[in-house]
Amino acid sequence: MVSPAMLKGMNTEVYGEGHPFGDPSWYQAYNTPYYNDTHKQFRKLMREYVDEHIMSNVHDWDEKGTIPKEMYLEAGKQGTLALCIGRPWPEKYFGPSPWGFEPDYFHELIMYDEMSRTGSVGFQWGIAGGTTIGLPPVYHHGSEELKNRVMPPCVKGEKVCCLAITEPTAGSDVANLKCTAKLEGDFYILNGEKKWITNGIFADYFTVACRTGKPGVGGISLLLVEKGMEGLECRKMKCSGAWSSGTTYITFDDVKVPKGNLLGKEGKGFQYMMQNFNHERFAFCAMSTRFARVCLEDSLKFASKRKTFGKTLIQHPVIRWKVAEMARMVEATHNWLEWITFQLKTMPKIEAGKREHREASSSRQIAHQELSAQEPRGHVEARRPHGALQGAVHQGHGVLRP
Repeated sequence: MVSPAMLKGMNTEVYGEGHPFGDPSWYQAYNTPYYNDTHKQFRKLMREYVDEHIMSNVHDWDEKGTIPKEMYLEAGKQGTLALCIGRPWPEKYFGPSPWGFEPDYFHELIMYDEMSRTGSVGFQWGIAGGTTIGLPPVYHHGSEELKNRVMPPCVKGEKVCCLAITEPTAGSDVANLKCTAKLEGDFYILNGEKKWITNGIFADYFTVACRTGKPGVGGISLLLVEKGMEGLECRKMKCSGAWSSGTTYITFDDVKVPKGNLLGKEGKGFQYMMQNFNHERFAFCAMSTRFARVCLEDSLKFASKRKTFGKTLIQHPVIRWKVAEMARMVEATHNWLEWITFQLKTMPKIEAGKREHREASSSRQIAHQELSAQEPRGHVEARRPHGALQGAVHQGHGVLRP
């Protein structure tokens, strides 16, 4: 037995259930330069909240295709929606941080990571997806009148904002989108279609990319469209998963948008979108990395119980190799993610805006490994790991559509 005196000065602090690779390494007594006591305090708060209020309900919400309004209000009250929009903390529109400290990007990373333990991409996109991608353009580029009217109810969970960029003919090719807005007096007349819009069916505000000028990137602007405007039609899309995220097909038919709802300057929309993509991709990488970790954790548990040819799956060399490959990718990706989070926290804004995030493809590969390791179970409906598979595969392919 090791004498307690020999452990003096060693990091023996373990948080969580302690499953191999079930949590990031800093949960499992490994040293880290990134986290302090406020991060540990916030981790505990998020873990307890998710376990008590979300984990046991999330499957039913997915099946029903909707998340109760009370959850948005609670997320707003807790401050997690305000945390979704990046830094600085929106004190003017929310009030002081409810946790007693100024959160940084590592607090935001912890929030996405802990909430993604549910394995439900529908819940994550439903609660945080639209706010993370749709509200920051208002926060950073809207007029003071617009921000004072829109920001408070959105960060408090009273209303929802989504981002409407993708079209039936222009997904990744944002520069060539066809939705048009022509200025006539004090209004833009908006026409066109948007597809795969996360949160669109229950959104109150729509940050819409549209063409106000010449072809190409220089002719794109952002308009804030509001629920109830005449000519706006939203239809919920039937998707293979992420049911509670409200994926929507939107049609604009001569929608009159007040000139004051222009975000920033006309013709600068593409630039604003690219700036917005950096932070939103950080959020998606955080979600998909935990979804991949859920796949790894579930695979290891299953492989330790399931027997074939007289021994457990984990005793077969090919399965051990698959698990080891998943562990290698999950741990490497999370370490890379923490490194990027540190850059976000410390880089000057102009430098950070030029960086790109590339982790999501690793999460897609991990999800495919789990399908292979658990076949045929991977092709039938499950709960937590099934949602995580969708999250890791779909976010790895960039399927969450603004």
